[in-house]
Amino acid sequence: MSIYCEARNFAEKFIDPCSKKVDEEGVFPVEAFAEIKKSDFLTLLIPKEQGGLGLGIQEHVEVCRAFAKSDATTGLCYMMHNVALIVVLSRGSEEMKKRIVKEVVEERKLLALAYSELGTGTHFYISDLKAENDGDKKLLSGVKSMVTSAGQASYYLVLAPSDVEGAIDNWLVPLETPGLKFEQNTWHGLGMRGNVSCQMHLNKAEVSVSNRIGEEGAGQEHVFNVVAPYFIAGLAGVYSGLGEHMLEETVAHAKERKYTSGTSLAEIETVQIHLAKMYNLVNSSVCAAKEATRSAAAGEEDALAKILSARIIACEMVIEAGRLGMRVGGGKAYNKAGSMERLLRDAYAGQIMAPSADVLTVWLGKAITGLPLV
Repeated sequence: MSIYCEARNFAEKFIDPCSKKVDEEGVFPVEAFAEIKKSDFLTLLIPKEQGGLGLGIQEHVEVCRAFAKSDATTGLCYMMHNVALIVVLSRGSEEMKKRIVKEVVEERKLLALAYSELGTGTHFYISDLKAENDGDKKLLSGVKSMVTSAGQASYYLVLAPSDVEGAIDNWLVPLETPGLKFEQNTWHGLGMRGNVSCQMHLNKAEVSVSNRIGEEGAGQEHVFNVVAPYFIAGLAGVYSGLGEHMLEETVAHAKERKYTSGTSLAEIETVQIHLAKMYNLVNSSVCAAKEATRSAAAGEEDALAKILSARIIACEMVIEAGRLGMRVGGGKAYNKAGSMERLLRDAYAGQIMAPSADVLTVWLGKAITGLPLV
């Protein structure tokens, strides 16, 4: 059985039941993650010899897609864990890797990212935090915005200015760090309501120097060479899965909605055209994500361009698919019968989530012409 099929079976059993509650109450998918933490999916990227599944970017995106088909919030938060974990695995010190792997494998701890800031928006690799030296500690002060899984993860990756002029450092910050708190009341999301994407306030938050990931000033290299492929491709997977859910719901409605004559919506040519367009959109998104991750796993030269393209396609696809789905759903969809209204709201997060669709499009233009992204 493929990893996607395994993840779909898991999602149907453990994620589907809480997806409505997550959206309606705007709460983190605690029940779903309790089961994810028990499963091998939490250790997807950890090498087999260290207790994980030893899989890579292709399987990462497939699981994100499978989870997101049930609930986009859960797929997104799971994706963030994998991205943070791969940074530690690829750039952390041996001591850090050993410690974090042990905690994820044995204690089932969750990781997340805290990169974006109010002042720099989607250019999250630019940091306005204040970073002070205090012996063997670094004191971080400032505000991170829209931190996914806020208060739910055990560790957060935080970018802050480096002592190396003009550079940034990447820090592994524990949840219990003195001087760290989350402002839960700052999250009022239109969609993806369960990711609790609120502000993180750091007031001289004390972080051990041993929790710096890699060398001083290496943060930007982490962002573009490690975070970007897994994060951007992961979002392509999340929004592809969301699109699949839209298509599935719309097809079911078209087949089940009957007129008094007994004719279904699915028998109307205009509806068939809408469904065909939706299928094409979703299929192109899934295929783009698969090709991008295949290219990345093979180390091909144009892998980055394909990853950027896959996410742009997915983000634009899911909004258009939602529009068509609402059109087929008609009054029932507009009156919140079924899930289409929720799915449509979730879809709109894709275009503004850092790096935004506009930033990604500029990067893609640079990538295909051989120019540096920044």
